[in-house]
Amino acid sequence: MYNGPLFIASDHAGFQLKKRLVRYLQNELNLKVKDMGAKEPDPEDDFPDYIFPAAEKAVKMNGRAIAIGGSGNGEAIAANKVKGMRCAVVHSIQTAELSRADNDANGIAFGARIVTEEHAMAMLKTWLQTEFKGGKYQRRNDKITKFEKL
Repeated sequence: MYNGPLFIASDHAGFQLKKRLVRYLQNELNLKVKDMGAKEPDPEDDFPDYIFPAAEKAVKMNGRAIAIGGSGNGEAIAANKVKGMRCAVVHSIQTAELSRADNDANGIAFGARIVTEEHAMAMLKTWLQTEFKGGKYQRRNDKITKFEKL
């Protein structure tokens, strides 16, 4: 089970799921997690204001980021703007597992309007337990990292 630095952030749509995942990580998995916001479910808050700092901290500290929104898509797009972040939107146990095993994802994004709390907890646990395979997958990830040119 991964036990390094964890940073979590959400927009207003993901606020309740974020609160539940923080409790789950702390109370059930005995992990430390830093809540980077939003601090309340205000629809006027913009998710990049919270996702960017969470992704930056995760990369800087060789940790992991958890991003939550309505669909998780915008949050993953924002997180992936941070150099060194590989954030995957997941919607099943299998996509959570493969994001780590094959892609070495250091970020995970959930859609609070897409998945239940129970499903999100199960996917998060799988993601935290799955090791990166390396080998040919490392070669592929290196090609992705090298491509950053625009």
